[in-house]
Amino acid sequence: MSHVFALLQVTGPTSEPSFLVWIIFTLVKMLAVFTVYMVGVALLTLAERKISAWMQDRHGPNRVGKGWLQPVADGVKNFVKEETYPAAANLPLFILAPVLSFIPALITWAVIPFAAPWGSRWGVIDMVLAPMPVGFLFILAISSVGVYGIVIAGWSSNNKYALLGGLRSSAQMISYEIAMGMSTIPVLLLAGNVSMSKIVNQQAFETWNVLNLTVAFIIFMIAAFAETNRLPFDLPEAESELITGYHTEYSAMKFSMFFIAEYANMVTASALMATLFFGGWDIPFTLWDNLAPHTGLKTLLTLGSFATKTLFFVFFFMWIRWTLPRFRYDQLMSLGWKLLLPLSLGYIVAVASVIVTLDALGFARGSVPFHLGLILLNIAAVVILFNIVDRGRLISPAYSRLNRRDLEKLRAVSAPHRAPLLPESGD
Repeated sequence: MSHVFALLQVTGPTSEPSFLVWIIFTLVKMLAVFTVYMVGVALLTLAERKISAWMQDRHGPNRVGKGWLQPVADGVKNFVKEETYPAAANLPLFILAPVLSFIPALITWAVIPFAAPWGSRWGVIDMVLAPMPVGFLFILAISSVGVYGIVIAGWSSNNKYALLGGLRSSAQMISYEIAMGMSTIPVLLLAGNVSMSKIVNQQAFETWNVLNLTVAFIIFMIAAFAETNRLPFDLPEAESELITGYHTEYSAMKFSMFFIAEYANMVTASALMATLFFGGWDIPFTLWDNLAPHTGLKTLLTLGSFATKTLFFVFFFMWIRWTLPRFRYDQLMSLGWKLLLPLSLGYIVAVASVIVTLDALGFARGSVPFHLGLILLNIAAVVILFNIVDRGRLISPAYSRLNRRDLEKLRAVSAPHRAPLLPESGD
């Protein structure tokens, strides 16, 4: 017991709050954050339907409580439906898989700071559940566990379609996980720390990383879409090809857990993009929220700033889903291995070289010339990437690897075998 107490003292605050105060406020924050998180994930299912209806110029859910109680109706329906278990399934793993799919997204939130510290009369309370000094490494480690839930779900079902979905998902997530991790290394080079709070403070007192590290943000965003299995990267769930994918044999609440995990991962990815590249809870164009005294008003306003940034990216996820078509699987793998991975490695070298050069020239970290050099690097990289290298061919889902000459040959061969068009009635 003494060892546990010593460990808790190490992980707790090093200054003002007492151990008892820290324990009480940690429990309160856990209850508040995870309650808001779970309720928010349920409401996102309604938001997705409403946004898709708005984009398609139709009515969304409007019957159950004028649409607002639709998530409650869905939850009740899933709870009362019959649980089915395949006869040849590995039941322990079959039951464990939905939990393994959802828990990592939930735990990741423990190290994401969601507001400025609050200077209470009991001491300064950090607005993060676990202010770990290695918070960023914790995120990389825990988020990589989510793929186990999907793979185990496909294998334990003893269904060939579910197994195919699980294999496709594991290949996809592992492929893009590498690019996602590599894209965040420039963030660590600028922050000089792996603590999430330090990364936020570095952006607050200097410049948001989206300006300094634009290409890294683009790579991270694309990889986040692939990691969350959202369109245009929803190949593991491709209904037209794999029935339903890795959760073919699931029913009732276990089936819903995979979709809850998808929305939970989407919220977590949005929060990470806001934290790593858009200053986290920092209010732009002011240092008022970053300096003492840490009042309750600052905490509330910075919480609103963080929520606004996160919800913007959640909306962006939904916007892309109802706008772009699905990739082919060969395009999916080519984009991850042939473009994003080499690009992220080359970008690490470029950013590190520019930082070393600016340091050698005597420009201080955080100075205007230092950030101007990084911004010019990003402008050049974006122009080269999208206007010279890509030009709508590498990233577009409609792109074919065939050149125009081979395409014309195929058309010429298939032309004699085409069925003649039937005349319209009345001709």
